[in-house]
Amino acid sequence: MSSNNLYSLGLQDHDRLNNELGGGIPRGSIVLIEGDYGAGKSAMSQRFSYGLCETDHSVTLLSTELTIRGFIDQMHSLSYGIEEHLLNERLLFLHADVDTGTHQLTAPTDSDEKDGQRKELLNRLMKAEAMWEADVVIIDTFDAILRNDPTFEALVRQNEERQAALEIISFFRDLVTQGKVVVLTVDPSTVDEDAIGPFRAIADVFMELQMVEVGNDVRRNISVKRFAGMGEQVGDSIGYSVRADAGIVIESRSVA
Repeated sequence: MSSNNLYSLGLQDHDRLNNELGGGIPRGSIVLIEGDYGAGKSAMSQRFSYGLCETDHSVTLLSTELTIRGFIDQMHSLSYGIEEHLLNERLLFLHADVDTGTHQLTAPTDSDEKDGQRKELLNRLMKAEAMWEADVVIIDTFDAILRNDPTFEALVRQNEERQAALEIISFFRDLVTQGKVVVLTVDPSTVDEDAIGPFRAIADVFMELQMVEVGNDVRRNISVKRFAGMGEQVGDSIGYSVRADAGIVIESRSVA
């Protein structure tokens, strides 16, 4: 595939991730990154964000865990100096507060504070137009949005989560037809199979972050389940680590 059809993840002199993934993420694709707690989903999201900005792509990163201060501190710990991209508005960082009663993507209004109603996160998300203007939109972690959306929860109780998922997917599909990329990170242990199954089925790129204990070491691995529209050949298993002052590092491992 032509490099014009790929969003390069950059940082060729820093790590080999972009090369391992065939030269970048295909334009107009939905990317699903699954992994249990601690598997490295946020670090991978941060690596994607920084590398994409470094190659002049615009990025929106929505985090359900980090505030802007925590995000900047985390990026510094990984040697991803992100301030310039934030100041130049190449990167839009948003914090989705899913741990409070109001569930705000923005500052609460007086009426919100009075009634304390839980907002329909997915609906608010889809209506947040500025969020979707970037070339690449990353939601870390998407399962937290699903679990804390009262409408989605109600559909789950009615065993209609697949229908709810299909409505969200339709929205994402409209975006990717414009050449945009949507990246979703998910902890599969926190959501029902019927809720996450449709996203797995339609993802153009589907990667699973795995952790395996070997002696006293924890080895991390990217298992590539699907990679439609790849550039160069993409391997089905990529060893990596997350290191302070280095970020994501691709590992070359000998087979015992």
